[in-house]
Amino acid sequence: MDRSTFPREFLWGVSTSAFQIEGATGEGGRGPSIWDTFAATPGRIARGEHADIAADHYHRYPEDVALLAELGVGAYRMSFAWPRIQPEGKGAPNAEGLAFYDRLLDAICDADIAPVATLYHWDTPQAVEDAGGWLVRDTAERFAEYASILGERFGDRVRMWIPLNEPMVMSIYGYAIGEYALGKTLLLDAIPTAHHQNLAHGLAVRALRATGASGIGTANNHSPVWTASEGDDDKAAAIWLDALINRLYADPVLLGTYPSEMEQHLPDGYAEDLPVIREELDFYGVNYYEPQRVAAPGPGNPLPFELRPVEGYPLTTNDSPVVPHALHELLLSMHERYAGALPPIYITENGCSADDEVAEDGHVHDPDRVEFLSGHLRALRFAMDDGVDVRGYFVWSLMDNFEWSKGYAPRFGLVHVDYATQRRTPKDSFGWYQRLVRDDG
Repeated sequence: MDRSTFPREFLWGVSTSAFQIEGATGEGGRGPSIWDTFAATPGRIARGEHADIAADHYHRYPEDVALLAELGVGAYRMSFAWPRIQPEGKGAPNAEGLAFYDRLLDAICDADIAPVATLYHWDTPQAVEDAGGWLVRDTAERFAEYASILGERFGDRVRMWIPLNEPMVMSIYGYAIGEYALGKTLLLDAIPTAHHQNLAHGLAVRALRATGASGIGTANNHSPVWTASEGDDDKAAAIWLDALINRLYADPVLLGTYPSEMEQHLPDGYAEDLPVIREELDFYGVNYYEPQRVAAPGPGNPLPFELRPVEGYPLTTNDSPVVPHALHELLLSMHERYAGALPPIYITENGCSADDEVAEDGHVHDPDRVEFLSGHLRALRFAMDDGVDVRGYFVWSLMDNFEWSKGYAPRFGLVHVDYATQRRTPKDSFGWYQRLVRDDG
């Protein structure tokens, strides 16, 4: 795999998110988020870990930007922390928060790297959640006000905008099954949160464009859904799961409709919001990690599907099956399903966790990650050869970070972080990706 396989203008990048790396949760006027509350609740995070310090990016961002420059990527996908900008989720912005992101964006631009900014990566201000969170429509209106603040302040430097990252994860993991903040277990009653996030997306697109911002897209997590058998019941379950995790977010944004399977679970009046949700996009971000396998539900299952393990493939240390060809399958299916409506695609996240330790020679050897990335890039190139318009690829993640409810054990970074000392050590995969993007290999 080398860069010559891809067009010269192909955009290479890496991604992070604010809550996972910034730390400084009580500094700079930042307000509490739902993840601060969740992490402070006993039993919610593995080993009782929290993100109060994380990778200390808030204080060490110059070092991290220097690593980006050394890596040679053309773009860096970061996220703003909503509670750092608006501690209560509304009202005048926090001057210290704005100043921090001014410094960060200036440093990124000075390194000749294009900022790609995500407005929301699951860190809802606690005050917004206390007022109803994504279960209420008002949160979408608040989010649009927040988007306006960011567009006006940072629009001169941000090249690409992503209003919300993976709303599916917030709806399902946060509200439906409770594995992530907030820890609610509403099951199908969580589906209105998907609509309110979709509405927030559309309102934010309008708000950003009103400030003169351009290069606006999205970043949705997508997975191919495989059936456990060829039986009709298993196929029906697969259609339902595909509607829940994929089409519930892509259909309204790209087609202005919702999957029929979801309609009875959506809030009253949802159809009136569809023109807003379908605001034209400049790109569509795809986050891909793994496929899903599904069967018909067993007795007593309150859901219309039942997840089954994807067998026959190696697993990451995060227990995700490594299936590069499923990325090719996913991109082709989207290309066909949304023909004529799908803007250029960027792979806005793709990566894997591994057992990464600093060896006696002072290096971090992570051949599994190199193999993972190389395999997925080959699958991506095959999809491009088959007609899918893909313009860029972002590795998750630049550095090891706080991996939500699993704490610090899963390591996804191209850079190893020793959390006791905050020492950064580029891994072998860092050098591999550096050679790729610089056309040396």
